[in-house]
Amino acid sequence: MTKRAIIHKELDALYQEGAKLAVAFQNEEDKQFQYKYQRWYTRALKAVATLAPDRHTEFRGYYEIDPKRKSLGYGTYVIQDFLKGVAPNRHSYPDFNIRNQVLTCFFNQLTILNSIGERVDSVLGNIEGELYAEIQDSEVKVARQLAKVSLRAAGALVGVVIEGHLQKVANAHGVKITKKHPTIADLNDPLKAASVIDTPAWRKISYLADLRNLCSHKKDAEPTKEQVDELLQGAEWITKNVF
Repeated sequence: MTKRAIIHKELDALYQEGAKLAVAFQNEEDKQFQYKYQRWYTRALKAVATLAPDRHTEFRGYYEIDPKRKSLGYGTYVIQDFLKGVAPNRHSYPDFNIRNQVLTCFFNQLTILNSIGERVDSVLGNIEGELYAEIQDSEVKVARQLAKVSLRAAGALVGVVIEGHLQKVANAHGVKITKKHPTIADLNDPLKAASVIDTPAWRKISYLADLRNLCSHKKDAEPTKEQVDELLQGAEWITKNVF
């Protein structure tokens, strides 16, 4: 089971648990609501904070008492009031039903929780993209340090970074690459043919492929510091501009 599938499954289980608890509370059948709700809320709050941070404050607002609250009644009564045994003044609100107010807050929380399931794929995609970008930046930095010791090794390493990024771009656009272990050139041409990159980008990547080959294969000519610098700068450009 993939990570996405696991998260979807856990979110659904969390929603179903909350929904059953809400129904039991509505029917006045759950005598351990306080304990079970607190347990559910702690886990649900974490899920919302991670997958829908823009809804986090709203989710908490249905549970937590607003420290700036000036009155207690419709619109300000929250679940925490019920758990503390607090209720509005009966003279001011003779028909106030605290259980209905708790259910309204609880159902709103369940609605938010249910809606964030649609965000799982995009959130994980963003996280993976950010982590991958950080790894690329780190590898380029390592290659810069390595260049002080071996220009060939630095060029070969940054060539791997370029290949990995172009492969990721090809996968994202559904561009089929026939070779099992494609080089920069093997990736560059299909990307141009699929109009993922334009001619100037294709030419630049072709030049970088030549530089990478100079570093990776033993030849009479040795790569110069300027050539490896161009390769390093080119790798940074590709990872930041080719998607």
